[in-house]
Amino acid sequence: MNIDFEKQGGLVPAIVQDNETGKVLMLGYMNKEALDKTIASGKVTFFSRSRQCLWTKGETSGNFLNLVSIKEDCDNDTLLVKANPTGPVCHTGSDTCFGEKNEADVILFLKFLQDFIDKRYKEMPEGSYTTSLFKAGVNRMAQKVGEEAIETVIEATNGSNGRLIYEAADLLYHLIVLLTSKGLRIEDLASDLQKRHKKPANEYPHQVSEC
Repeated sequence: MNIDFEKQGGLVPAIVQDNETGKVLMLGYMNKEALDKTIASGKVTFFSRSRQCLWTKGETSGNFLNLVSIKEDCDNDTLLVKANPTGPVCHTGSDTCFGEKNEADVILFLKFLQDFIDKRYKEMPEGSYTTSLFKAGVNRMAQKVGEEAIETVIEATNGSNGRLIYEAADLLYHLIVLLTSKGLRIEDLASDLQKRHKKPANEYPHQVSEC
């Protein structure tokens, strides 16, 4: 890491991002000593411009920022720090210094689920329902997608919203398993839908296209 500390008088801005949620937590400043201490201790440490000394985030509150990674930008004068916070980051008690809730978008769970199913496909642990589907073969997996699709339709036309969500979730899970067995991911579906959305409707007749 080749940080240009002299460019801005010995300090560089350090943007702190939650490693799991992706939320920007705060902005602080580091000198070389603060950076070295952060790396050595695993606790994010800054240089306080008001007190003119080092301070480790959480040293008084206990709400530490546990270091995951540090990257410099293209000009070598700004740091992106990814960390796992142990509590609220802001001195006001807020999750972030920008007044935001530090919560991951629930839609990101689909990526986690895809990664989890990929891992099942590679490791094939015994006793796993997902493993049993992979071992049963493509025909069985495709059949399960069909069965879950029918159950989803039934709940949509003659059931409750709660049951519709339950069956649709089953459908999505089995579809991801089928895609994985074919070397594909749910992101491939998202990418295709994104391309359709950007194209004129006449290029995708009878299909989802630009609204």
